[in-house]
Amino acid sequence: MSITAVYPGTFDPITNGHFDLIQRAARFYDRLVIAVADNKNKESLFTLEKRVQLAKQVTKNLANVEVVGFSGLLVDFVKEVNGHVLLRGLRAVSDFEYEFQLASMNRKLAPEIETMFMTPAEQYSFISSSLVREISALGGDVTDFVSPEVATALLKVR
Repeated sequence: MSITAVYPGTFDPITNGHFDLIQRAARFYDRLVIAVADNKNKESLFTLEKRVQLAKQVTKNLANVEVVGFSGLLVDFVKEVNGHVLLRGLRAVSDFEYEFQLASMNRKLAPEIETMFMTPAEQYSFISSSLVREISALGGDVTDFVSPEVATALLKVR
């Protein structure tokens, strides 16, 4: 049986922490779909199209990884792509309560889909997209936190 995992997020922007999880998870699943969310409740720095484009650039060398934008209910998207596993990242203990609540709700909505949690490598555990956006907006150097493509895109929207 081929196993498809889905790693959802807004990826605004995709960070080295995200890429760390993607690269490591890609070793365990036959297919890994990066699901870039069009979240109407969040004001994104980048358009959905730009976030998908950046994620594709960052993951271009990972043969079993694909990037897709989506809107709507996550479990519906996972079913559309024939997913079996929802992959979620946990940076700190503070993430756990919210992620546990999401996992429980997703299990109630779609019991056939399992949620798996991964933690980033230690050097990425403090990185978040919101911190990267803030540092960049204030003129800081984000090159240690994102790929060169993302750093260039951030410079263009300062």
